[in-house]
Order: sequence, then structure tokens, then C-alpha cells
Amino acid sequence: MQNKYQKPQGSYISFMSNKVKANGGINLAQGIPGFQPPKELIEHLIKVAPTKIHQYAAGNGNNDLLDLLLKKYTPEYPFTKDDFLVLQGGTEALSLLYTYFNKTIKEPFSALAFNPVYESYKYLPGIFNSNFIAYSYQKDSTIDFENLQDVCIKQNVKVIFVSSPGNPYGRIWTKSEIDTLIELSNKYNIYIVLDAVYRELYFEQKPYIPLDQFNPNLFYTNSFSKILSITGWRIGYLIAHKKHMAQIKSIHDYTGLCASSVLQQALVNYLVNHDYGKTYISDLRNRLKESYFHLAKELSSVGFEIPETKGGYFVWAKLPSTHTDGFKFAIDLYDEQKVAVIPGEHFSDEASSYIRFNIARDKKEVEEGITRIKNFFRG
Repeated sequence: MQNKYQKPQGSYISFMSNKVKANGGINLAQGIPGFQPPKELIEHLIKVAPTKIHQYAAGNGNNDLLDLLLKKYTPEYPFTKDDFLVLQGGTEALSLLYTYFNKTIKEPFSALAFNPVYESYKYLPGIFNSNFIAYSYQKDSTIDFENLQDVCIKQNVKVIFVSSPGNPYGRIWTKSEIDTLIELSNKYNIYIVLDAVYRELYFEQKPYIPLDQFNPNLFYTNSFSKILSITGWRIGYLIAHKKHMAQIKSIHDYTGLCASSVLQQALVNYLVNHDYGKTYISDLRNRLKESYFHLAKELSSVGFEIPETKGGYFVWAKLPSTHTDGFKFAIDLYDEQKVAVIPGEHFSDEASSYIRFNIARDKKEVEEGITRIKNFFRG
């Protein structure tokens, strides 16, 4: 008889989401938006599809899209178009960077990210046979920078991943924290990868991202996937200093080559005509905020503990004291109520009693998920 608590070899996110795709239910697992993209964006896609635009795009990216990105970011720093590279989503940006780091950092090195850790940060180093360190916040969610410095020295940390807001824990870094991290980076020649996929999806105050301090040790990744609800389009981008970008683009020529020509052009036409999606993104931000606080309140009512979160796509929650095994909880919740969630241990060895819930779903779906979760606890 098969053990239903047998843990998957690969991603827990795929494992739990595939249960819903195969058998139905409420998907609060994978970070897939439950919203349609802007209708105007789809209209532009329909208009673009019949045109002669179905061959390879330029490897660097659609020229008009690069112009738009340059216009968006130039107020923060005097970038040039050559500092940008359009890629197949933010995930390709991260993997391309790690390929570059593995090629150019000559001695064995460690990569570091902050607990709980997004899966790409955690598993990319292992693919390249380099060491990974999951560094934990203090109990009050602050950072002991003296200890962090010691770890970086002793473990020869050369790459640090930072996301703000984070995934799965939507913590937003303060400017003081970012500034201290950059000082550490400059002092010990550590590369910082700034993952800004959720940058626009804050609840109150937009997070500080230090593009005004851009230098050869900073790399910036972002995508349109979450802010426009087009995770399946896979359009992201990277900003890197000219010291690195030529070599990065050379690697990209033989790995990703280019992002979709059709989708890039449809995106350009939408962004140009709709103020870079400002209205849609603002509405999405408000929906996420409402969903977060509602779900957090209802989870708290059945005994979950919710650390303060200021943005992003998720509720990061500690199980009630009656449950200590997040994986077993996730399996039982799906089997009994058909609600898929992600066990916290996927993101941290220290989070076996935590669960990640996706809040980027339609209000009715979140409400149904809450009802089923409450039914689960009633037994």
C-alpha cells in the first residue's frame, strides 16, 4: 500500500498544485494569480497574432520594450539600454545569473538567502554543486549583521539573494538594512541579486530597492508575470552592470536565446497605451491587501500564528499547536477538503510547522478555501 505521506523528490509546489490540476479543488499552493490579465492586454495580443512576428525576437529583447524599461528605471539611475536583458521570466534571470557566477567566480563559494527561502535561491546552488546557506532572521525578524558578516567570511559567501517583499514570507527590507547589506557587499566583494518580482505588490509603502546605488556588485531581476497576471507568458528581465552584461548575454545566446516575439510586442502595445499598467497594478495591489488581511484574520481565529507581512502574494503562517507537521497537515487538508497549500519545510528546515497560502486568488475562491479550512479543524 502506498504511503500517502511519501515526500516528493522535486518541488512541493508542483507536487501540491498538480493534485488540484488532476483532481480539482482550491489551489492556495502555487503562486498562480486567480485573476485574468488586463482585457486590453489580451486585445493587443489578438491584434498582434496575425502579423508577421512569429520568428525569433532580438536576443536582448524587443527594442521598444527595452526603451520602455529604460524610461521606467532611468529616474533611479542613469542606465543605458545595454544594461537590460529581456528573458523568459524572472526564473530564467536567476538561473542565467547563477550560470554566470559559477563560470566567473574561480574559487569554491557559497550562496546565501534568508529563511524561509524561495525555492530557486535554495536549489540553484545545488544544481551547480556549490554550497548554499539559509540564514535565519532573529526572533523579532531583524538581521544580526555582525553575525551575517562572520558567516560570509567563514563560508566564503559570494552571492546573496534578496527579495522585498519576500516569498514565502512577505517581509519588506528597510532602507537601513539594504544600505548595511550593500556595505557588506562592497567590503567583501559579494554579489547581491535583488529579486523585485513583488516590488509593486506592497500593502502600504513601496519597498526601497537600491538602484540609486547601482554598482558592479548589484544585479536586479523582475518580471511582468505577477503584476499583470501573466505567469504563463514568461516575460522577465535583468539589469546588470556593463562589467558583467556582455558575458551574461553571451551565455544567454546559448541557453535561452530570446523571449517570445509575439508576447513581447503585445506587452509593448499594452504598456504604451495604458500607462504601464498603472490602473491594473493598483487594483491588484488592493485586492491582494484585502485578501491577505482577511485570510490572516480567519486563520488566526483557528489558531494559526501570522508574522507581520507587508506585501507579496502569500500568507506565511505557523500551524496551531495541535498540528506540528506541516507536510502531514497539507496532505490531510487536501485529502479531506480539497484545499492545496505548501508545507513550510519546502522553504526552510526550520519551518516544519509552517504553511504558505497563496492569496492571489479570486475573492470567492479565498472564501471557499477559508470555509473548507475551518471545516477541517472542526473535524
